[in-house]
Amino acid sequence: MTAVSALKAALRKQAIETPSWAYGNSGTRFKVFAQPGVPRTPREKLDDAARVHAHTGVAPTVALHIPWDRVDDYAALADYAKERGLSLGAINSNVFQDDDYRLGSVCHPDAAVRRKALDHLLECVDIMDATGSRDLKLWFADGTNYPGQDDVRARQDRLAEALAAVYERLGEGQRMLLEYKFFEPSFYTTDVPDWGTAYAHCLRLGEKAQVVVDTGHHAPGTNIEFIVAVLLREGKLGGFDFNSRFYADDDLMVGSADPFQLFRIMYEVVRGGGYGPRTAFMLDQCHNIEAKIPAIIRSVMNVQEATAKALLVDRDALSAAQASGDVLAANAVLMDAYNTDVRPLLAEVREEMGLDPDPVAAYHRSGWAERITEERKDGRQAGWGA
Repeated sequence: MTAVSALKAALRKQAIETPSWAYGNSGTRFKVFAQPGVPRTPREKLDDAARVHAHTGVAPTVALHIPWDRVDDYAALADYAKERGLSLGAINSNVFQDDDYRLGSVCHPDAAVRRKALDHLLECVDIMDATGSRDLKLWFADGTNYPGQDDVRARQDRLAEALAAVYERLGEGQRMLLEYKFFEPSFYTTDVPDWGTAYAHCLRLGEKAQVVVDTGHHAPGTNIEFIVAVLLREGKLGGFDFNSRFYADDDLMVGSADPFQLFRIMYEVVRGGGYGPRTAFMLDQCHNIEAKIPAIIRSVMNVQEATAKALLVDRDALSAAQASGDVLAANAVLMDAYNTDVRPLLAEVREEMGLDPDPVAAYHRSGWAERITEERKDGRQAGWGA
């Protein structure tokens, strides 16, 4: 197999999970913006996700968010996805949109509230059983706003107790992915503020507990690729929530703010052996002002382009330059790969997969936007409140 054919084969095997909530209405702290044609039900979200997969060929799974995607029959929803060439991916819990969680969920000082939150997490594992999903994704808004508000160490004990109970409930082949965020909505302490805290909890739990890296959940200047490299080295990188940020948790389209950072992250993924099915490559974005389906397609393409460039790095030449201490030569190897225009290569890969070489243009020609605008003009649109 030639180098080019091997590269193409690797790109064809890529799988990028799209989030159900990205197809619904979203907004800022001040306003949720409605768009025509937005899905009204989880099944309509899957219809849109199938359209993304049809044009990209590399988005075969859809993450669900509970209760935003609550249905009476999850097995039937999984069958509906399968009929559209999809499968259901990570199940995302929600313990942050209930009045009871004002002071936290699993870290709340009230045992009754902690029990309520834990019951929801266990419900999400039940949903995993019904859908065949592998991953349970946990993000906690828990924290404090003021010094002395609560006992910081006691909150870590409560968190550990809840995580252990969920871990014990996981079945064969199921994983827990623990997400971190350094601030917001709590501003003095956050109970899972960084990768070290997430890693410490996952290490104590065992092999089924992994860390998920949301690329928007870091302070300015954080070297995210270093975090990725360390977690891969320790066997604890479970996946990504891909998005972009300028200032905080902006949830912009992945690769839109700093495409070079995305390339550097993907290089560490490739170099560290994380390019494969064990690492979940998920989008987690809010498309507030742009059309949702084209934005998701463009996001998938951005990840593809960063991946292609990462796979192009001449690792032998890089290793030789590093070993000889040739700083400029080592940097040049990375920059040569990054500066390569991989769009023609990816167009060829899509054509070989029987797809249009330009997924966005193909979507606009498909008439899907016009169709869903007409078909979904009545009823309540899906979305989340702000």
